[in-house]
Amino acid sequence: SYFGDKSSCVENANTLNLTSSSSVRGLNSTCVGKTPLSSGRSGCRSHTPLMGYSVTSSSAVSAHTVASVIVAVVEGRGLARGEVGMASIDLKNPEMILSQFADNTTYAKVITKLKILTPLEIIMSNTACDAGNTTKLFSLITEHFKNVTFTTVQRKYFNETKGLEYIEQLCASEFSTIFMEVQSKYYCLAAAAALLKYVEFIQNAVYAPKSLKVRFQGSEKTAMIDSSSAQNLELVINNRDSRNGHTLLGVLNYTKTPGGSRRLRSNILEPLVDAETINTRLDCVQELLQDEELFFGLQGVISKFLDTEQLLSVLVQIPKQDTVKTAESKITNLIYLKHTLELVEPLKAALRSCNTQLLKAYYNSLEDTRFGIILEKITSVINDDTRYTKGCLSMRTQKCYAVKPNINEFLDIARRTYTEIVDDIAGMITQLAEKYSLPMKTSFSSARGFFIQMNADCSTLPNGQLPSEFTKITKMKNTYSFTSADLIKMNERCQESLREIYHMTYLIVCKLLNEIYEHIHCLYKLSDIVSMLDMLLSFAHACTLSDYVRPEFTDTLAIKQGWHPILEKIAVEKPVSNNTYLTEGNNFVIITGPNMSGKSTYLKQIALCQIMAQIGSYVPAEYCSFRIAEQIFTRIGMDDDIETNASTFMKEMKEITYIIQNANDKSLIIIDELGRGTSAEEGIGICYAACEYLLNLKAFTLFATHFLELCHIDALYPNVENYHFEVQHVRSSAGNKEKIAYTYTLSKGYTEEKNYGLKAAEVSSLPSSIILDAKEITSHIAKQILHRQKSTPEMMKQRAAYQLATRLVQTARNSRLDPDSLRVYLKALKKKYEASCPTPRENDEQ
Repeated sequence: SYFGDKSSCVENANTLNLTSSSSVRGLNSTCVGKTPLSSGRSGCRSHTPLMGYSVTSSSAVSAHTVASVIVAVVEGRGLARGEVGMASIDLKNPEMILSQFADNTTYAKVITKLKILTPLEIIMSNTACDAGNTTKLFSLITEHFKNVTFTTVQRKYFNETKGLEYIEQLCASEFSTIFMEVQSKYYCLAAAAALLKYVEFIQNAVYAPKSLKVRFQGSEKTAMIDSSSAQNLELVINNRDSRNGHTLLGVLNYTKTPGGSRRLRSNILEPLVDAETINTRLDCVQELLQDEELFFGLQGVISKFLDTEQLLSVLVQIPKQDTVKTAESKITNLIYLKHTLELVEPLKAALRSCNTQLLKAYYNSLEDTRFGIILEKITSVINDDTRYTKGCLSMRTQKCYAVKPNINEFLDIARRTYTEIVDDIAGMITQLAEKYSLPMKTSFSSARGFFIQMNADCSTLPNGQLPSEFTKITKMKNTYSFTSADLIKMNERCQESLREIYHMTYLIVCKLLNEIYEHIHCLYKLSDIVSMLDMLLSFAHACTLSDYVRPEFTDTLAIKQGWHPILEKIAVEKPVSNNTYLTEGNNFVIITGPNMSGKSTYLKQIALCQIMAQIGSYVPAEYCSFRIAEQIFTRIGMDDDIETNASTFMKEMKEITYIIQNANDKSLIIIDELGRGTSAEEGIGICYAACEYLLNLKAFTLFATHFLELCHIDALYPNVENYHFEVQHVRSSAGNKEKIAYTYTLSKGYTEEKNYGLKAAEVSSLPSSIILDAKEITSHIAKQILHRQKSTPEMMKQRAAYQLATRLVQTARNSRLDPDSLRVYLKALKKKYEASCPTPRENDEQ
């Protein structure tokens, strides 16, 4: 379905036995038969949602929500099992992304990458999907992507030699360093070969030589957030209502272009791990915040850009068949291209006085002479005042008169004919209005062409009806729309002359495009600059609406008075802010507190702040420093999963297993309760064992629990810290009932609250007799169980020594203090150490 070419695609598809003829209406209901490439397929979904005109206007930022990515996946066999190659191409953006990496048996990386791409269709080789012999990767992908169309393609099309040939033939010269990167990466080359072959087949168009952007993306340069963590943290989709904007994307998304919105989404799902790149972005955001003129100047220009990536995608495809629709689509896109190029100068002007390294680099990229060359070539053929306009009739007029006069005599004649017909239509309607003394006026819609419209009350019409020569009458309130036999004929003549105009204009446009192709690579640079600037402006915009602060990157996670960014958007008043402090020496925090005291919100807040910092955004806090996390894991939520027949407990176990298998020293791990789906003794046992495993990593772990027995683990391990959420007890005015008031404030130590579950039950409408019984039974059991662990003096001494040592190491690494201040700090450390060590007298007493 070449953009804007509904009919030819379907005709062509039918000859290839690809779609059923019922698919003319947008290809939504098509069940696809076997294609020459495929050996059977599952799923019954449309190939391409890309109907209608090619490029959306800036307001259509939600464009990225429609899936348009096709991915080919291939896995090594035998000893190379676990080595996975992937190639993906977005039908709205002419960029092919290749990746190849070794994955473990859970295939976590593949699933995560696919979730981020949100594919429309996944292609795999038929040998991986043969019934009775399916690979584990195929089963996992089909399990995770139930609503995605699967296509199996014969193994022979996964050919790495062909893949390299394709890339040599199609890759734009500017990205040719890709050869060095992928020459020996056979699996991603094989995937690329099958993908390009398939895309050409379904799109019924080939990519122009040397026009594609091809890049290799390993899995090293970005942090990994698995799909269930992305879901738990509500990064891009709200769990209660998918249309709701209460997500991290919703909080940060003030982008003005579809490209900027897509870029922001992929950055949130794959944050950066390189501190230098992040700081470069933060410098830009800082400059945009400090220089109001630059901020508004850039925002004004960026908002005028259309979807540059999709525009490029259409321009670099050469249709296999020429039809009226392809002609019209190409002319439209040339007008869009002219519109886009005319914005380069204003964009340069807005960036002229900037100071940061990245913005200067963007300014220099826009100095590229090729923008001028392309625009010059376009304006030699296209009228200067032809531009992108809203409204179908004005755009139709723009297309008709796009090419300058005197370039093609026949075109000029056809245009004169068209003008005469349009004038005739207007004249005819004026005559009809006079004849029947009715207030008729000429209207136009893309579906009906020219028709007559009239505002009149029914009572003013003779016999309450329109004259008999008018047909196709529709009425909306007091507005009548109708036509007549003569007008229908005139419309047909109008369409006829339009077809001629489009055909002749198309030939001129094609010739022009062939001259432009060699310079087109600069547009990739432009679309990259526009989407990046759009995202940075969006970050700056979000900062102006709230008191965010610039993050620092060290080996410590320290947040002073941080708050939850999404909660701030929902809540009437600002959320309660809290501190967070984790270092290599205190890398494991256990958080306790009654139900509803704020534990889950606090944990999610830390993960969200970490992600915001790593994409180059400011963070909701008074001060913050982060250690860059290479992976972010979360285990949140208490629900079972009927689809995969997993009970609450099994789901918990699967999630914690995944974390234990994949976590490393640079991970951030957030666990909101564990072992709740089984008996208390077993739950505590599992929690304790999991904690002991995670304690030995240098990962930063925050663990919320209701098992207070777990809090005593700090007696054995000096890198554990206990924190709790405080609550206050308030007597009601009657004086007989005690209520809990939540402060949502985090304090050191574990919670002193007893039986807070019973207090929560009291607030609910559970009968009082049951609550009294429960209290009695609880106190009886508590007496039997409660044997508290006491810290021995030896342990206390070891703990104090450990904490002193980690503080000294940290000071040596990161201190920016002058000698005198350092001396004061070290003396304070010494005092703290002496205070923490039990004195001999205390030992005797104990």
